[in-house]
Amino acid sequence: MAGKQILLSRVVQRPSDWGFWLVALLCLLPLVNSPMALMFGLVLATVGWVPQGVSVSALAKKLLGWSIIGLGFGIQLEQALQISWDSLGLILTTIFGTLAVGLLLARLLKVERTTGHLIASGTAICGGSAIAAVAPAINADDSKTSVALATVFVLNAIALFIFPVIGHYLELSQHQFGLWAAIAIHDTSSVVGAAGAYGDEALAVATTVKLARALWIIPVAMLSALWFQRKGATTKVPTFILLYVAAMIFAWAVPMAEPFYQLIFQGSKRLMVLCLFLIGAGITLKKLQQAGRQPLLLGISLWLLVSTTSLAYLWF
Repeated sequence: MAGKQILLSRVVQRPSDWGFWLVALLCLLPLVNSPMALMFGLVLATVGWVPQGVSVSALAKKLLGWSIIGLGFGIQLEQALQISWDSLGLILTTIFGTLAVGLLLARLLKVERTTGHLIASGTAICGGSAIAAVAPAINADDSKTSVALATVFVLNAIALFIFPVIGHYLELSQHQFGLWAAIAIHDTSSVVGAAGAYGDEALAVATTVKLARALWIIPVAMLSALWFQRKGATTKVPTFILLYVAAMIFAWAVPMAEPFYQLIFQGSKRLMVLCLFLIGAGITLKKLQQAGRQPLLLGISLWLLVSTTSLAYLWF
């Protein structure tokens, strides 16, 4: 009983904290979509309603992993393998093309080398996860890592709102939009949020391709360590990616539980909306100011390049 009281006192320290957790619970309901959840989080962070006794970013990261694992139960293994194979050329071209262009743009814009590489890596693969994996491989300090993360988070928030609008305006198919979202949006959470708002097929395609891209964290981190001449650097595939694959294989091997898998899949989609709320609550004015003009310009330039070229490839 005492332990529960201590936990409650950490989670709820001010009257406004009750409002924060109430909005969080509302995000689990169908009436709140992904852009709304992100906006709610941004607003509460701006007015200072984010609880101080709990790490919202750590909670978002943990719930994000579980939601992605749950999505694995609703994606057909054969379809995932086919999509990954068909998209392999596009995945490799956009990853290494983005890294190369990012290197050149960082020099032109006079962005510090380490910061520029982190932003390029986040744009090329999977946003914050890639930055977190590459940072220790190149011995990036906290300030440079924070600048790169802040830059990516800002662009993620914008993409979540505008990508579905552009997709509907251009009349992209579910498959086309799923591929575009997976290639052009940084973080997996925003990819899933945007694709989920577009349709279930788009969600399946986007999740599969995005996590296939995420597997390239390891080779990119190793190449980054060599490029920055840091010996002995190690990295690993995020556990949630491995469990996501395991969930797909399990659902394929035990098909008789399909109704139960669909419940997990739908529940994971709602959990992802909650994750976007928590991520939004972590984007503060201080982080936006910390990003600075030059790194933000680099991030925007790379993002526009990847977005427009991949869209042109898929649309025409």
